[in-house]
Amino acid sequence: MKIYNTLTKTKEEFQPINPGQITMYVCGPTVYNYIHIGNARSAIAFDTIRRYFEYRGYKVNYVSNFTDVDDKMINEARAEGITVPELADRYIEAYEEDTAALNIEPATKNPRATSEIAAIISFIEKLIEKGYAYESAGDVYYRAKKFAHYGELSSKNIAELEEGASEHVNEEEQNRKEDPIDFALWKKQKQPDEIAWESPWGKGRPGWHIECSVMSTKYLGDTIDIHGGGQDLEFPHHENEIAQSEAATGKKFVHYWMHNGFVTVGADQEKMSKSLHNFVTVHEIIKEVDPQVLRFFMASVQYRRQINYSEENLKQAQTILQRFKNMLINLNYRLKDGTSNVEDANLREILAKTETDFVTAMDDDFNVQNALTAIYDLLPVLNANIAAESVDKEALTKAQALLTEWLGIFGIDTAELIKQNETQGDDEIVALIEQRDEARKNKDWAKSDQLRDQLKEMGVIIEDTPQGTRWIRE
Repeated sequence: MKIYNTLTKTKEEFQPINPGQITMYVCGPTVYNYIHIGNARSAIAFDTIRRYFEYRGYKVNYVSNFTDVDDKMINEARAEGITVPELADRYIEAYEEDTAALNIEPATKNPRATSEIAAIISFIEKLIEKGYAYESAGDVYYRAKKFAHYGELSSKNIAELEEGASEHVNEEEQNRKEDPIDFALWKKQKQPDEIAWESPWGKGRPGWHIECSVMSTKYLGDTIDIHGGGQDLEFPHHENEIAQSEAATGKKFVHYWMHNGFVTVGADQEKMSKSLHNFVTVHEIIKEVDPQVLRFFMASVQYRRQINYSEENLKQAQTILQRFKNMLINLNYRLKDGTSNVEDANLREILAKTETDFVTAMDDDFNVQNALTAIYDLLPVLNANIAAESVDKEALTKAQALLTEWLGIFGIDTAELIKQNETQGDDEIVALIEQRDEARKNKDWAKSDQLRDQLKEMGVIIEDTPQGTRWIRE
């Protein structure tokens, strides 16, 4: 298996620290609003990756944090007249509801920054002791230049960073810093009503970057296999995590850095973000769009590639997902009947090749497009076999199991797909099909055609097979 490592800018052979086990940390949301589909893209991408690791037999220890205190949260809570923890509780609950709808597996642990204050303070004290951090007027800053590898992850030049930082840091903050590129580990309380904790440097709260270093090392160890997040986190967030963590522990922080591509909108493919006010929240979209369709749309693009969100692309994903759904329904139907069983060597060979092609694609930095193509190319072969007078039930049973397993990697609940088809308006549909079967038996073709058209208007497609009448929803 090969994974593209952002740090080395190359695909590398994946070798976990401990055979059969993977430690994986993925940056979670700042919980001051509902997540938009740009945020969901990261959660879906790394959930798909996690599921594939589990398919390949690995045990994955997956940690993803909640940032539940920062400037945005303080400002939003103040505007609403509530506390920061109340705001956080509301949107953590909403996040869990939205991600459950998208069939994202719960993390092994979801630590919250505000629950780790003691560990954060201890971590900062260690950095001060080692000379990597300093206190200034109640704030604590990290000496970025002291870390020899600063800027390597994001390919940033220190001189350029210094010039850029000096243009964006206000004079008051600049006077507290030794260098413009130094970043905050601890922030002094600014107003009496601002949430804060006691510390050796006075009342304040942690900076954004420090929390992930603390939670990753605390719950997964000083060195982990994989750290993931969106491309926008490469700098400064992940760059700063490396500097903090490796300075504190003296060990390599992460073996493989993975970053997912952006979600864009519109003809000009502008990046979706809350700051640009061009976002669509998952909370709203799943009121109109089947969550499984949204999940499949997001999961069916290789994680490093950009996704362009549009109704047209959603519909295309829906069409493909419907074909997989129809195949599962057809397999389920045919395997229930009592047709004779034959051994089909050609079908078994094609299934084995598809399985190999799927794994080969996914092992190549999770190339989901090629993996889905391998599955899609199998469908006409299965359709032909299903229509045959005699079938290889063992091979078709395996095909059903493989499709269920493969689509499960993409977060698709195949049992729910079939259930949707079988439970919505069944009685009326079955009654009309029985009437049509009776009309056909009596050679009343006009009535048969009229009932077929009526069913079609209901979104039901009729298939007349040697085993009887079969129906699926469009």
